[in-house]
Amino acid sequence: MRKKDGDTSIDDLKRMVRVFCEERQWDPYHSPKDVAIGLVTEASELLEIFRFVNERDLPKVMEKPDQRQRMADELADSLYFILRFAQLYNFDLTTCMQEKMLKNAVKYPVTKQLTNGPAKPANS
Repeated sequence: MRKKDGDTSIDDLKRMVRVFCEERQWDPYHSPKDVAIGLVTEASELLEIFRFVNERDLPKVMEKPDQRQRMADELADSLYFILRFAQLYNFDLTTCMQEKMLKNAVKYPVTKQLTNGPAKPANS
C-alpha cells in the first residue's frame, strides 16, 4: 500500500532515499556540490514545463494529465535531492523550515502586507 503525505514523516523519506543510495553505493558521488547541482537541475526541469506558456494558458497546463505527471516526477526528483542533502549532511528539515519561516515572518510581516496591499514575496 502506498502512503500519502499525512502518513509519512520526513525521516521516512530520508530513510527511503538513504537505502536507495546505499544499495547502489552512490555515496562517493554525492558531495554537497553534486547534490546541489542535482537539485538545481531537477528544479530547472520543472521550470521547463512552463517555458513559453503564457499566464492565460497555465490552468490548461496544470490540468493536463501528462503535464501533471511530468510535474510530479520533477517535484519528486527535486525532493529527492533535498532529502539526500539533508540526510547526508545532517540537516533537520523541520528545524530548517521553522527557523526560515520565523525569518520570513520578520521580513514579510502581516501588517506590512495589509497596509500596502498584497505583497509579492522576494526570493527568500
